[in-house]
Amino acid sequence: MSDQYLFPIRQTRRDFLKAAAVGAAAFGGVSSTSSLLGAESDAKPVVIGEGKHRYTLDPAWGTLPEGMKYGLGCALVVDSQDRIYVTSRSASPCVAIFDRDGKLLETWSKEFAAGVGFDDPQQVVATAHGLYWSKEPEGEFLYWTENIAGGKDGPKIGARVYKTDLKGKVLYTLGNVASESDTSQKFNFTNPTDVAVAPNGDIYVVDGYGSQLVHRFDKNFKLIRTMGGRGKEHGKFNTCHGVWISTIKGEPEVLIADRANGRIEVYSLDLDYQRTIEGLRLPCCFYQYDGLIYVPELGSRVSILDAQDHFVAQLGDGAGIDKAKIQEHPDRFATPHALTVDSHGDLYVIEWLPFGRPRKFRHTPA
Repeated sequence: MSDQYLFPIRQTRRDFLKAAAVGAAAFGGVSSTSSLLGAESDAKPVVIGEGKHRYTLDPAWGTLPEGMKYGLGCALVVDSQDRIYVTSRSASPCVAIFDRDGKLLETWSKEFAAGVGFDDPQQVVATAHGLYWSKEPEGEFLYWTENIAGGKDGPKIGARVYKTDLKGKVLYTLGNVASESDTSQKFNFTNPTDVAVAPNGDIYVVDGYGSQLVHRFDKNFKLIRTMGGRGKEHGKFNTCHGVWISTIKGEPEVLIADRANGRIEVYSLDLDYQRTIEGLRLPCCFYQYDGLIYVPELGSRVSILDAQDHFVAQLGDGAGIDKAKIQEHPDRFATPHALTVDSHGDLYVIEWLPFGRPRKFRHTPA
């Protein structure tokens, strides 16, 4: 493949302004930007949280050009230049990249699908799930986690973890591969959901929609240990949906979002059980920033924890609100699936909704 394997669509300012005026397609069938944003375009700022954990909605951030739309919101990450990578179950785009001010930098669709071994972007739609940004000695990389799809009337696809550069070029694939090579390895993931990388380069993968196993690999993707399985006791999981390597206590620890058990399980890097954090509503994954752990909870809120495992903020609690009417409540969340925080402390959240609803909340402490 050439250096232009992604053929990114680069948007001019004119394109972006046009999209803001006619970007109805971003949410499928909404007739104008004002109706798309609804109450979010109100002159009164939309604020969530309070004190040090106060955030103000940027209602224009995340707008897509005419003809593109988000699907079910999968993940978003931020790189060292504060570029935000947004992926959802959409064929156009599969991935959208914005700067922190909301300028659309690139969109990846057909070429991205081909680059990861698919014939059709709809195969990305069927399998897209997790995304993780990693700063390593060799540079910055993205780790993508696919769900499994197909199998009834055709071959199974997905069930892979692949590492790419920031342009989407695949460097290594682990999981459901046709054949092995120096850059691909077969591994029996049943339905993986997330990946994280430790400071020493070890890679952790959770099989959260399948076997409930947690796998630890070294930086060269050699298996070191597997643990877990389905259950409620410590060391077992019921949808181990997310994984993160926390360093807020100094010594790195492995956080696992045990979603259906409503808890975070904490392990050593060797995957030995340490402790449990209770009181969460379907935790999905994690992000660490400024000594805090941010947790999107599919149960309609975002929680922030400190180094002592205490909840210091719980944002946008939308429990009890009809998901079909969630856009009438811009200060509430329906189904937060992933989040990230940029170098300024601004918060970005995407939701497991048919229109993704990726949104930016500027950090505006009182």
